[in-house]
Amino acid sequence: MWAQKTISLPPQKRGCHLVTSKILESIESDLSSFKCGLAHFFLQHTSASLTVNENYDADVQADTETFLNRIVPEGRSAPWKHTLEGPDDMPAHIKSSMFGCSLTIPITNGKLNLGTWQGIWLCEHRDRAGSRKVVVTMTGA
Repeated sequence: MWAQKTISLPPQKRGCHLVTSKILESIESDLSSFKCGLAHFFLQHTSASLTVNENYDADVQADTETFLNRIVPEGRSAPWKHTLEGPDDMPAHIKSSMFGCSLTIPITNGKLNLGTWQGIWLCEHRDRAGSRKVVVTMTGA
């Protein structure tokens, strides 16, 4: 069995955002049909990323953003050539490549089989981003 849906996530400010509940709201009816399977999440953007991380303490999200900003420089002293879309664009592409644009999560008894403290994050790497689209493909029985 297969199911696929494209989800539009609303614009977020720069940083790491827990989006598990928004995603689940959009796929619940399809997800509940699977006893055992896989859910693949593909973000259709090159200046944001998806990752699985802490779902309890928001300090982890803030600390992750601080880490990313320290290791990927921005501004006039940054060495990037690609600046046509603004000074935050090339750093956003690098950060997106670091975390990636896709996730695969097991499905067990109609639910995403995440660990107790795990959630899906959308990491927004631009200062002024629009909505983000995620293609969710589920397969299994």
